[in-house]
Amino acid sequence: MTNRKKVLVFGTGFAGQGHTKAFRDAGAEVVGIVGRNPNVVKEVAKKLDIPYFGSDWAKALEQCQPDIVSIATPGGAHVEPITQAINAGCHVFCDKPLSESGNSATTLYQLALEKRVKTAFASSFCYMPHIIQAKQMVAKGLIGEPLEVECISHFNLDKHIPFGWSHRIENGGGRLNNNFTHLVSIVTSVIGENILSFHGEVRNDMPKAPVVQGVHNFMERRNFIPKDLNDPSLEWKDCDVEWSYTVLMQLESRTPAKQPVSVLFKHGGLVPRFNEDHIVFHGSKGSIYIKGNYGGGPLYLLDQEGDKQWKEVALPEEINQLLPNIEDDTQRSWTHLAIQLVKDVSCESVEPYQTFKEGSEYQEIIDIIRNGNK
Repeated sequence: MTNRKKVLVFGTGFAGQGHTKAFRDAGAEVVGIVGRNPNVVKEVAKKLDIPYFGSDWAKALEQCQPDIVSIATPGGAHVEPITQAINAGCHVFCDKPLSESGNSATTLYQLALEKRVKTAFASSFCYMPHIIQAKQMVAKGLIGEPLEVECISHFNLDKHIPFGWSHRIENGGGRLNNNFTHLVSIVTSVIGENILSFHGEVRNDMPKAPVVQGVHNFMERRNFIPKDLNDPSLEWKDCDVEWSYTVLMQLESRTPAKQPVSVLFKHGGLVPRFNEDHIVFHGSKGSIYIKGNYGGGPLYLLDQEGDKQWKEVALPEEINQLLPNIEDDTQRSWTHLAIQLVKDVSCESVEPYQTFKEGSEYQEIIDIIRNGNK
């Protein structure tokens, strides 16, 4: 018990509570939690049985002396607490996006390298079971030479969700920060990490949003949509982020291929879907189709050299054994990544996992796409 790694969590909402469970399941000891609202952080600490709570991050770092910190606040609030934690010698687990800009994200990555601390970047849906299955199938050559990938999703979010961090660039909002990061991690995990080129376009379909008090948990924001949107006393604030995007990318294939692999990312945050969201990997000999915006499944394989019929492929039991026995996709993915970081910090052997290297790279890519460059 004395060798358990101590973790301090920053953030009391959906992600903060999820990170707490993840690190406990990873065998670490969550010694404290910090939040901006003293009343809320006290309530959450009591609910989760966390001994230390407060609203002063620097003080918490000093008093808790954690081995690892978990950053679960919106992306616009990441730079200062991560910088303080790294300078204190802490390893860092951070949810996406790493920060609000490519420059600040790269600064965090370089600081972590300088201070020799380990980092984990939680664009963690690359650990979805069927994504791991697809990676194994591509590596075995079941679709031949990888040719192209398409990621199609439409979320049909309500256009009147209350104003919050997700509506502003400086706060880490936007669909590129909070959807695209997951999809890039998924595609690169299956095809290969070397991004050769990219360009894209974005669209803001929600120029203003109503201001409502009381929204604490991001996942419950729909419950706070005003009943009377025409109320003259209702305050509205400007939104400057994208709610839809289209990105084209070229990747170098990990599996031998004669040419770069073409990738299409098409996401509509506010528009309805007609058919299933999906991810497809096409190759010279076949294709893999996975239902769901993040590859939730089931998975189908088409053999171009066989009967040319889509056939569902069961998930191998070895993948179920590899991942934590948790039903919720988000929680299972957080927990799996937390396990990797805790093991790595404890000098145990682990498979490669995403770090601030990917977090800073993705943020630089997002900046370029938003600026309309290639």
